[in-house]
Amino acid sequence: MSLYLSRLTLSRAPSVEALKRLIDPEERGRAQDAHHRLLWSAFAGDPDAPRDFLWRSEGNGRFFVLSRRRPADSPFFDQPEVKDFAPALAPGDRLDFVLRANATRTRKTGETTASGKERRKHDDVVMHAIRDLPKGARAEARMAAAGTAGRAWLEGQGTRAGFAVELAEVADYSVVALPDHRGPRRGQPQFGVLDLSGVIRLEDPALFLDRMAQGFGRAKSFGHGLMMIRRARPA
Repeated sequence: MSLYLSRLTLSRAPSVEALKRLIDPEERGRAQDAHHRLLWSAFAGDPDAPRDFLWRSEGNGRFFVLSRRRPADSPFFDQPEVKDFAPALAPGDRLDFVLRANATRTRKTGETTASGKERRKHDDVVMHAIRDLPKGARAEARMAAAGTAGRAWLEGQGTRAGFAVELAEVADYSVVALPDHRGPRRGQPQFGVLDLSGVIRLEDPALFLDRMAQGFGRAKSFGHGLMMIRRARPA
């Protein structure tokens, strides 16, 4: 499996700068939607190809992308900085990581679809953790819940992806609403975003790399799920 890690930077060409408010808006929900569309311009060679890349915004028009194809030249970006992603990893290796994720848990609803399949719902892990609190108390409890629920979610990911969590900290938790919704505000699509960092210890490197290429959590099209790693300092 070939993987490429690329850094893409928005071009400063006047023709691109003229579109900056459209392709790199300040409002977070609109930015994630615009960036999701923008990055396709670097992988648009085959219109029938599925999205086979993960991305992460670093701000100021800079993006990291993990992909199975090399990004193509795009008029919206400077020349891509691309390198093969094939780290030599072994069981027991410790890695520092950062991860921006839409962390959810799946539950059964007791309903069935038209085809007879059981309907399932994906709940944000933080909102699930504080769901029984009075509405007035939820805001104050949110970050503490994010730390506990975020680590528990990451440990569950590790069980399925060949790593153990040594340290996990939540730098931020927010709820992002997607733009262009029509109808009642209550029905507006939105999702929770956890910014996690810490240290993991590898147990099955091959499995980890395979799962890393798939991404962690949901809402991957909108810049979530790409785990950035580097070797940790000795304990």
